[in-house]
Amino acid sequence: MKCPFCGKDDTRVIDSRPADDNTSIRRRRICDSCGKRFTTYEKVETIPLIVIKKDNNREPYDRAKIEAGVLRACHKRPVSAAQITHLVDEVETEIFNMEQKEIPSRIIGELVMDKMKDLEPVAYVRFASVYREFKDINTFMDELKEVINKEADGTIRDNTDKNTPLLKKE
Repeated sequence: MKCPFCGKDDTRVIDSRPADDNTSIRRRRICDSCGKRFTTYEKVETIPLIVIKKDNNREPYDRAKIEAGVLRACHKRPVSAAQITHLVDEVETEIFNMEQKEIPSRIIGELVMDKMKDLEPVAYVRFASVYREFKDINTFMDELKEVINKEADGTIRDNTDKNTPLLKKE
């Protein structure tokens, strides 16, 4: 590894430890020439993934776009940053486990929506309204009815307190 300070090649590792939930390794290094210390990170190289957009354009996969969409949908909802990161991690794991070089954005959107249904119903409807491009109030209402009907026990709940029913179906 080349020293970022003096440019010499004679550096050595003095400490290694897992980082980012064991998805990378953090290494502390020291340069034998100038004596300065620096940190490097080692990650598993993934296959470059291309996303096929609705208009058939292709662009590199960008995790930040998924995070941004989920963040917008969860704005002012009782969803923590850790929950959002976990959701995006799950989606990303499923995408990369498909082991495909190209993936339609439609599949990514559906994966996100499936995860958002379990996370927070209002955020899910917000995400779905943008992703599915609801054209009118009837389409929006159809999606809301589907969310309501899929509640396992027939009760819509506020996500902040799973024991407090807000509305009972009859």
